[in-house]
Amino acid sequence: FPQGTFASRVQLEAGHVLVEREVDGGLETLRLRLPAVLTADLRLNEPRYATLPNIMKAKKKPLEVIPAAELGVPAGPPRLKVLQVQEPPPRAGGEKVESVESLVGKLRHAGRI
Repeated sequence: FPQGTFASRVQLEAGHVLVEREVDGGLETLRLRLPAVLTADLRLNEPRYATLPNIMKAKKKPLEVIPAAELGVPAGPPRLKVLQVQEPPPRAGGEKVESVESLVGKLRHAGRI
Protein backbone atom coordinates (compact mmCIF):
# COMPACT_ATOMS: atom_id res chain seq x y z
CA PHE A 1 0.00 0.00 0.00
CA PRO A 2 1.20 3.57 -0.57
CA GLN A 3 2.07 5.42 2.61
CA GLY A 4 2.06 8.99 3.85
CA THR A 5 3.94 9.56 7.08
CA PHE A 6 3.77 12.48 9.55
CA ALA A 7 0.61 13.87 7.94
CA SER A 8 -0.26 17.37 9.14
CA ARG A 9 -3.26 17.69 6.76
CA VAL A 10 -5.36 15.02 5.02
CA GLN A 11 -7.94 15.56 2.28
CA LEU A 12 -9.95 12.82 0.56
CA GLU A 13 -10.59 12.83 -3.18
CA ALA A 14 -12.22 10.25 -5.44
CA GLY A 15 -10.00 7.19 -5.04
CA HIS A 16 -7.10 9.25 -3.72
CA VAL A 17 -5.96 11.07 -0.61
CA LEU A 18 -3.90 14.26 -0.46
CA VAL A 19 -1.42 14.23 2.41
CA GLU A 20 0.45 17.35 3.44
CA ARG A 21 3.49 17.00 5.68
CA GLU A 22 6.35 19.13 6.91
CA VAL A 23 9.82 18.43 5.58
CA ASP A 24 13.11 20.26 6.07
CA GLY A 25 12.53 22.52 3.07
CA GLY A 26 8.91 23.42 3.84
CA LEU A 27 5.73 21.49 3.03
CA GLU A 28 5.40 18.40 0.86
CA THR A 29 2.08 17.29 -0.63
CA LEU A 30 1.58 13.66 -1.59
CA ARG A 31 -1.27 12.25 -3.71
CA LEU A 32 -1.76 8.60 -2.80
CA ARG A 33 -4.07 5.96 -4.26
CA LEU A 34 -6.45 4.34 -1.80
CA PRO A 35 -6.14 2.14 0.15
CA ALA A 36 -3.14 3.81 1.79
CA VAL A 37 -1.36 3.79 5.13
CA LEU A 38 -1.15 7.14 6.95
CA THR A 39 0.61 8.21 10.11
CA ALA A 40 -0.33 11.45 11.82
CA ASP A 41 1.73 14.36 13.06
CA LEU A 42 0.62 16.14 16.21
CA ARG A 43 -0.53 19.12 14.11
CA LEU A 44 -3.16 17.03 12.30
CA ASN A 45 -5.67 17.33 15.09
CA GLU A 46 -5.93 18.57 18.64
CA PRO A 47 -6.48 15.51 20.82
CA ARG A 48 -9.58 15.33 22.96
CA TYR A 49 -9.34 13.84 26.41
CA ALA A 50 -12.19 11.65 27.60
CA THR A 51 -13.81 12.37 30.93
CA LEU A 52 -14.40 9.56 33.40
CA PRO A 53 -18.22 9.61 32.94
CA ASN A 54 -17.81 9.33 29.16
CA ILE A 55 -15.37 6.44 29.57
CA MET A 56 -17.92 4.62 31.72
CA LYS A 57 -20.67 5.27 29.12
CA ALA A 58 -18.43 3.98 26.32
CA LYS A 59 -17.85 0.70 28.15
CA LYS A 60 -21.59 0.00 28.06
CA LYS A 61 -22.09 0.72 24.35
CA PRO A 62 -22.12 -2.16 21.85
CA LEU A 63 -19.18 -2.52 19.49
CA GLU A 64 -20.11 -2.46 15.81
CA VAL A 65 -18.11 -4.90 13.69
CA ILE A 66 -18.03 -4.17 9.95
CA PRO A 67 -16.76 -6.99 7.70
CA ALA A 68 -14.04 -6.01 5.24
CA ALA A 69 -16.24 -7.05 2.30
CA GLU A 70 -18.79 -4.35 3.22
CA LEU A 71 -16.03 -1.75 2.95
CA GLY A 72 -15.01 -2.90 -0.52
CA VAL A 73 -11.70 -4.36 0.64
CA PRO A 74 -10.88 -7.43 -1.44
CA ALA A 75 -10.36 -10.65 0.49
CA GLY A 76 -7.13 -12.45 -0.06
CA PRO A 77 -4.05 -13.76 1.62
CA PRO A 78 -2.39 -11.46 4.14
CA ARG A 79 0.37 -9.28 2.73
CA LEU A 80 2.31 -9.40 5.96
CA LYS A 81 4.55 -12.25 7.05
CA VAL A 82 5.82 -12.34 10.63
CA LEU A 83 9.44 -13.40 10.44
CA GLN A 84 10.27 -13.46 14.11
CA VAL A 85 8.91 -12.42 17.49
CA GLN A 86 11.31 -12.00 20.40
CA GLU A 87 10.93 -10.98 23.98
CA PRO A 88 13.34 -8.31 25.16
CA PRO A 89 16.23 -9.61 27.24
CA PRO A 90 15.60 -9.60 30.99
CA ARG A 91 16.79 -6.48 32.71
CA ALA A 92 19.58 -6.75 35.23
CA GLY A 93 18.76 -5.70 38.75
CA GLY A 94 19.89 -2.34 40.05
CA GLU A 95 22.50 -1.78 42.70
CA LYS A 96 22.23 0.63 45.60
CA VAL A 97 25.24 2.74 46.48
CA GLU A 98 25.88 4.33 49.83
CA SER A 99 27.44 7.60 48.69
CA VAL A 100 28.22 9.79 45.71
CA GLU A 101 31.89 8.86 46.00
CA SER A 102 31.16 5.14 45.68
CA LEU A 103 28.88 5.83 42.69
CA VAL A 104 31.61 7.84 40.96
CA GLY A 105 34.11 5.07 41.70
CA LYS A 106 31.85 2.40 40.21
CA LEU A 107 31.20 4.53 37.10
CA ARG A 108 34.94 5.13 36.63
CA HIS A 109 35.68 1.43 37.06
CA ALA A 110 33.03 0.61 34.43
CA GLY A 111 34.53 3.18 32.03
CA ARG A 112 31.38 5.33 31.97
CA ILE A 113 33.15 8.52 33.07
